[in-house]
Amino acid sequence: MANEKEVFVTEAGLEEMKKELEHLKLVRRPEVISALKDARALGDLSENAEYDAARNEQAIVENKIKELEVAIEHAKIINNVAADEVGVGNSVKLQYVDDNETETYTIVGSKEADPDSNKISNESPIAKAIIGKKVNTTVTVESPSGKYEVKILEIL
Repeated sequence: MANEKEVFVTEAGLEEMKKELEHLKLVRRPEVISALKDARALGDLSENAEYDAARNEQAIVENKIKELEVAIEHAKIINNVAADEVGVGNSVKLQYVDDNETETYTIVGSKEADPDSNKISNESPIAKAIIGKKVNTTVTVESPSGKYEVKILEIL
C-alpha cells in the first residue's frame, strides 16, 4: 500500500493502539468466533438473528483489526517539535480575531484527536492553517462553515 499516509501519534497513543489491537485479537475475536459457533448450533441460518448479529460483529472486529494494523504500520511518532514554529505535537494558544476569544489546542495525529480535550487533528482546517507558522502570525482558517482568522499567541 504505497499510497498510505503517515499516521502521526504520540508514543502513548501508539501504545494504546497496540493494546487495543492485542485486545481485539486475543479477546474480542475469540468471543465473536464462539458466538458464531453457538449461533450456528441453533439451526437454520437463513432465519437466525443471533447468527446474523454475530457475523456483523465479526465484520466490525475484523475491520477494526485491519484499520489498527495499517495505522500502527504507518505510525510516525511525534517528537517534541521546535517551539518557534507550530507543528504536530505542539500546544498552541490562539486568539479568534473576530471575537477576541482565546483557546489552547494541542495538535495531534488524527487517531488521537479528541475535540472535547482540545486535541485537534493535524488534518483539521485550523491545524492545517497554523502548522509551520510562528507566534504573532494571523492566519485565515478555511473551514466548512466559512473563513475566519486566528492569531497565534503562544506555542507551548
